[in-house]
Amino acid sequence: MSENLEPPLSAIRSEVSAMRRSYGESGLNEADLDQNPIVQFSKWLIEAAANPFIVEANAMVLSTVHDGQPTSRTVLLKDVTENGFTFFTNYESAKGIDLATNPNLSILFPWYAMERQVIVLGSAKKIPRDESDAYFATRPWSSQIGAWASKQSKRLDSRETLQSAYSELASRYPEGAKVPTPPNWGGYLIAPTNIEFWQGRYSRLHDRVRYVRTHDNAAKTQWKLERFYP
Repeated sequence: MSENLEPPLSAIRSEVSAMRRSYGESGLNEADLDQNPIVQFSKWLIEAAANPFIVEANAMVLSTVHDGQPTSRTVLLKDVTENGFTFFTNYESAKGIDLATNPNLSILFPWYAMERQVIVLGSAKKIPRDESDAYFATRPWSSQIGAWASKQSKRLDSRETLQSAYSELASRYPEGAKVPTPPNWGGYLIAPTNIEFWQGRYSRLHDRVRYVRTHDNAAKTQWKLERFYP
């Protein structure tokens, strides 16, 4: 009879409850922040990308809602402009279906190594087809083939079925050939309504500074800067 070497649940629970760390001294001062949250986000993104302990600085947790049930997954930010944040996906995926009925969402950038996170609330809409085509053309060939092979979020009977579909498409569009954009694949632009910057601080007295969109005028979007209890 083999010995069960796995730790009991009670030991794991005890270990988890004891997990904690002290955060740093550097904080967020409103006077040091750019008045434009997109500019401020871009500064933090560049710093995160330069940090060797952050694997993918543009990785973001995207949360959508379907029938009242929130769902989260990680996707990659692929563009940021004054208009908002852009990512790409299969429009027939679970998140695509969610956004078709409820475009409201949140995204979170978890830059743990820097004791920072950014949370964005807003709504998503599909970007123009020519913009999706232009980005798809820049993707690696294998990723282009993968976009065709995967019926994202649908039930899959085996890994072999997926691999077979990939191989068939790789034969149809050999490396070096132009791979068209799948008709059910493209980008979303997230128009933010508020953007919150979080910086870890000592004694759990974290800094939370939030930009709230007030209104748009002919010149530019207006933002109000607010501080919140941690």
